[in-house]
Amino acid sequence: MLKKHHVGQSFDDFLQEEGIYEQVQLNALKKNLAHQLKTMMEEQGIRKTEMATRMKTSRSALERLLNEEAHNVTIATISKAAAVLGKRIEMALVNSGRDT
Repeated sequence: MLKKHHVGQSFDDFLQEEGIYEQVQLNALKKNLAHQLKTMMEEQGIRKTEMATRMKTSRSALERLLNEEAHNVTIATISKAAAVLGKRIEMALVNSGRDT
């Protein structure tokens, strides 16, 4: 069996070199969150109008939360959505894993 070895830079290094690492990470996080919320709403049979009402927020605020491209949502909005779905959010600051 031939042993493969790494050639070139890592993808993270490439993103950092291009100056877009943080934005790519943020985009991935938001897409994941929006997908999780949509999936849970679907599983629980909760429509958007009902979700917004339960969250005591506007439909437009919910749309921003569920929009994978919109990043201007608050932690409070995320927390309300989680509570409606019987969940809670956890946040932590962790080491970036890259040299600073």
